[in-house]
Amino acid sequence: MKVTSQIFLSAFVLIQLSCFTPKITAQKNSKIKVYTTAENTNLKLSLSNDFISKNNTTQQKTSTVSIIVNTGKTDQTFLGIGGAITDASAEVFAKLSPKKQQEFLTAYYDKNKGIGYTLARTNIHSCDFSSDSYTYVAEGDKELKTFNINHDRKYRIPLIKKAIKTAGGKLTLFVSPWSPPAFMKDNNDILHGGVLLPEFAPAWALYYTKFIKEYEKEGIPIWGLTVQNEPMAKQSWESCIYTPEAERDFLKNYLGPTLEKEGLGAKNVIIWDHNRGDMLIKRANLVFSDPEVSKYAWGIGFHWYETWNGGPPQFESVAKVHEAFPNKNLLFTEGCIEKFDATKYQFWGNAERYGINIINDFNNGTVGWTDWNILLDQKGGPNHVGNFCFAPIHADITKDELIYTPMYYYIGHFSKFIRPNAKRVLETISDKSLLSTSFKNSDGQLITVVMNQSEKEIVYSLENQTEKTTITIPAHAIQTIVY
Repeated sequence: MKVTSQIFLSAFVLIQLSCFTPKITAQKNSKIKVYTTAENTNLKLSLSNDFISKNNTTQQKTSTVSIIVNTGKTDQTFLGIGGAITDASAEVFAKLSPKKQQEFLTAYYDKNKGIGYTLARTNIHSCDFSSDSYTYVAEGDKELKTFNINHDRKYRIPLIKKAIKTAGGKLTLFVSPWSPPAFMKDNNDILHGGVLLPEFAPAWALYYTKFIKEYEKEGIPIWGLTVQNEPMAKQSWESCIYTPEAERDFLKNYLGPTLEKEGLGAKNVIIWDHNRGDMLIKRANLVFSDPEVSKYAWGIGFHWYETWNGGPPQFESVAKVHEAFPNKNLLFTEGCIEKFDATKYQFWGNAERYGINIINDFNNGTVGWTDWNILLDQKGGPNHVGNFCFAPIHADITKDELIYTPMYYYIGHFSKFIRPNAKRVLETISDKSLLSTSFKNSDGQLITVVMNQSEKEIVYSLENQTEKTTITIPAHAIQTIVY
């Protein structure tokens, strides 16, 4: 259902009514809490303990699926969940009224009233989701004497600062370049692929460090960076091609040493930043097996667009990297629903795509998950090459309205409850009719997320070493169980 300012009087009222006010009354003093979002219902991250089967002969239901959580076996440490704060998101945000701006910030970054984002990504100068192409230096300035981030001070930096404040003063932020400036590339074009010219490798490596330092002067800590967004894609927008060997050599000979020389050696460097695909063969083996370059690499980032060729998501690629290099980290760095269509704001399949990907990525060793734009307008932009997409929240800037899609709630079933430093807990599930993943927060609280893609409600049992609970999940629904 489209959320409008006519329905909700304030940010607080919207979040309470639309997201988190119980739609089904919970039992008092219950040790277990069930939160549900379901298609064709009013349930949106709603506390719904009436889905728990009562322990008596008249109401006890028989489960058809069992989920067994083994709290004694854990895997990766959770980093966070969030989205990208792009130029497009910041420009749309700036056009909202102060009231709607606060509603938006609360919805994403407040862990009590919103869905508690803890992770963010932003672009180093322009990307496709910018109103135009730009860099931070004058054309031809190899020595970077003209470097400045004044462009970002108008929209993007203010939004990032507000997001950090709303998130409680901390947001794990990593940064990514889409292309070097045109004069540094063999095609003399910031768009349409091309490669970094060898003579500009030192300057381009220094460019990253200048960006990080300037942002940190603004009070925005940078946790890490990716070497290049989608290094195998020649796009109509900002793009640059790196072969596996070229990325390895740039990190080994220029970017890694330059970060260390500039006092930024502790920043977390992420390679690849492209589709799951064959990332073990094409990137991970080459970089992580070489001690001289592996020492600079925190881990590997990936996107979900390998499905563009008609195939299924290649979750097994994530598992292979995790198995081969258990001491390196896997981070989902970008994904969105492509090809914007305003008639599909509430299309449930979009949300289920998120649920399928998040659960499978976590179950295969991923430490964090980053959505693409946190906010776009009613046209799926702005985007300077017409590459319009969906976001979990859209703004109709002509009406000063925020539009909450089902994707927002599905992401929230993970981000609101699984907190940084949680450990993934291994589990077994008896039937593929449900998807599930489990984590243990640092305070000992267990979180299990269960997703039902089927047309029918399913009764399942959730078990660990000390208790067994029978729960019903509606058709086309997702549940978070806190216990």
